[in-house]
Amino acid sequence: MTTFIKLLLTTLAVIILANILPGITVDNYGTAVIVAFVISLLNMFVRPLLVFFTFPVTIVTLGLFLFVINAVIILLAGNLVTGFNVNGFLTALLFSILLSIFRSVLFSFLKEE
Repeated sequence: MTTFIKLLLTTLAVIILANILPGITVDNYGTAVIVAFVISLLNMFVRPLLVFFTFPVTIVTLGLFLFVINAVIILLAGNLVTGFNVNGFLTALLFSILLSIFRSVLFSFLKEE
């Protein structure tokens, strides 16, 4: 149940950020749910591989390269989901940073079991 609520909260964050940021477009609410699901799957399966292969760069940049990996995940989601468009790398970077902040704030309201 908590996973479903987290997915819905991520969907809410995607909708809010798409309305705030000029380079992000989401066609409708269904697309936002799919985007949240795809981002979750990419974070689950692709992100660990990217972190593993770029570990030396991440160490040298003191972890700042993880922001680049998050932006790549957003760009991948933009390419995979029709109806979700990201206009560039910097927009994806800003979107990923704000999405992380929104998710952490929204997830803080959930009760831990």
